[in-house]
Amino acid sequence: MTQETAIEIRDLVVEYGNRRILNSIDLDIPLGQISVIMGGSGAGKSTLLRSMLGLKKPTSGAIRMLGTDICTASPGQLQEFRKQMGVAFQGGALFTSMTVGENIQLPLRQHTRLDENTIQIMTRIKLDMVNMLPHEHLMPSELSGGMTKRAALARAIIMDPKLLFFDEPSAGLDPITSAELDELIIKLKQSMNMTIVVVTHELESVFKIADRIAILGDGGLILAGTPEEIRASDDPRVVGLLNRTPRQVNVDVDQHLRRLSGLQEASDKK
Repeated sequence: MTQETAIEIRDLVVEYGNRRILNSIDLDIPLGQISVIMGGSGAGKSTLLRSMLGLKKPTSGAIRMLGTDICTASPGQLQEFRKQMGVAFQGGALFTSMTVGENIQLPLRQHTRLDENTIQIMTRIKLDMVNMLPHEHLMPSELSGGMTKRAALARAIIMDPKLLFFDEPSAGLDPITSAELDELIIKLKQSMNMTIVVVTHELESVFKIADRIAILGDGGLILAGTPEEIRASDDPRVVGLLNRTPRQVNVDVDQHLRRLSGLQEASDKK
């Protein structure tokens, strides 16, 4: 590739027991851009995200992030590398016993030796960036869904990470709040020069924020490219996903009835 790459995924295989979830994935995430990973339910999006975060060890293959292969890194090396990563989880994952401000400060208190005044200043700067400064003393239970997402985002960027990961940022939000969050993601890329990876199925958000799109299906990579290249694809799986076409399922009626009645299971045991 002529474009500089932040994340290189090569021949990635991930299995849960005997079930293969990802099968020989090859994917490049460009540096300094917003890359969206999308696909239908069960396509392997969350598994790929967990693998990139080092939460799920692949069966085989390599994931090089900013030049470091996290698949072969030691626990200590992985812990150190994670300081360059920020993650905004789907549900926010805020600690309910802490205020918004205390939640934001947590990574600084755990991983740095900054003085209290500096921590307070950095916290307020990040809260201001996500339009949450007036709410720093609220508890998570007092926040709306959109406010929770923004607070989680402030925590994810508190240490100025080089890589930022979003898991379904628009999930559970109304259209207006979702659009505001999309604008915030674009603003962060421009102002902080971060590489951003977003896992989502919200088509409107995808084509608003994405510089690159990767579509997964049946454990493999169907297509990766610019939004224009994705829209121009004639692959029926891509067309079906973009047009929200229901998948056709062929059912053997006799076999299905036997399974429902328990006859198939009894036959298999003989």
